Amino acid sequence: MARAAKTKAAAPVAAIDTPNRERPAQPERFKASKEELLGLYKQMLLIRRFEERAGQLYGLGLIGGFCHLYIGQEAVAVGLQSAMTVGKDSVITGYRDHGHMLAYGIDPNIIMAELTGRQAGISKGKGGSMHMFSVEHGFYGGHGIVGAQVGLGTGLAFKHQYSGDGGVCLAYFGDGAANQGQVYESFNMAELWKLPVIYAIENNGYAMGTSVARSASEDQFYKRGESFRIPGIQVDGMDVLAVRGAAEEALAWTRAGKGPIILELMTYRYRGHSMSDPAKYRTREEVQSYREGRDPIEHAAKELQAMGMAEDELKAIDAEIKAIVIAAAKYAEEAPEPEAGELYTHVLVESY
Repeated sequence: MARAAKTKAAAPVAAIDTPNRERPAQPERFKASKEELLGLYKQMLLIRRFEERAGQLYGLGLIGGFCHLYIGQEAVAVGLQSAMTVGKDSVITGYRDHGHMLAYGIDPNIIMAELTGRQAGISKGKGGSMHMFSVEHGFYGGHGIVGAQVGLGTGLAFKHQYSGDGGVCLAYFGDGAANQGQVYESFNMAELWKLPVIYAIENNGYAMGTSVARSASEDQFYKRGESFRIPGIQVDGMDVLAVRGAAEEALAWTRAGKGPIILELMTYRYRGHSMSDPAKYRTREEVQSYREGRDPIEHAAKELQAMGMAEDELKAIDAEIKAIVIAAAKYAEEAPEPEAGELYTHVLVESY
């Protein structure tokens, strides 16, 4: 008679440690005065008009290489960076960087000169559209390698912590870069060391030409840090006051020594991934629905009108902004190109 097999008792399953972790409060929409909202409106409008002119100069052949426009996403950079402290905090981003630089108060003349490869440009004409840089403003690029800025931004946060300067690093990346492995290595280090870094994910719906639905198994990017115990908040990135409110909550969290935080900004770009992208992967109706119903600049204009601002006043502001951009383009076109010797500068750091 066959002997019954002796079954081995299952090992006890350890309970998963799920402590009641502290989390940031749900941000409130920033309560702006008329003057504050007007300032944010002007910044967004400057980015819009600047990028439109950059697109024209690219078409004329005055801007070479790649050119990634920020049209449609203005509320993200303006809302976030209006809460930062220039000279104390640091910002790092990817290759869609013109808007971020303008939002940080950097001179449109030297940004446009950089776009056109001129000596007067902020990187002496060598950075172009994708690789602008300004240590003076705490703006650390402008990076063409997808996701590379996340590790560098985490390093900047470590610098703030190590030096005890009270600064916070704002590290931008997109929904496409959110799938890069180095992002999660950075998350792990940042939370282990409680680094003061805000990871701002600009979710504009498309990683180059691939929709989020086709490229991300977890398309709620603000949840991507949960396994590292990094809290996240999803924000309406088409509303500058909602973004500003989220920025203040995130800064309060990081400045209090609680470590990193993720902000997912739900936004939309009206143009293609770059100037060479015909954007055939989405419908004209989809783009138009955002332009007509969600535009961040039009939204702010309507709020200003509700506060008593006349339409003629808004038109006058638009004219002023256009004049600034036209002057920046003229400045860039008339500025000299770099001398040949400029190719050999800033290659190595000289130490003394």
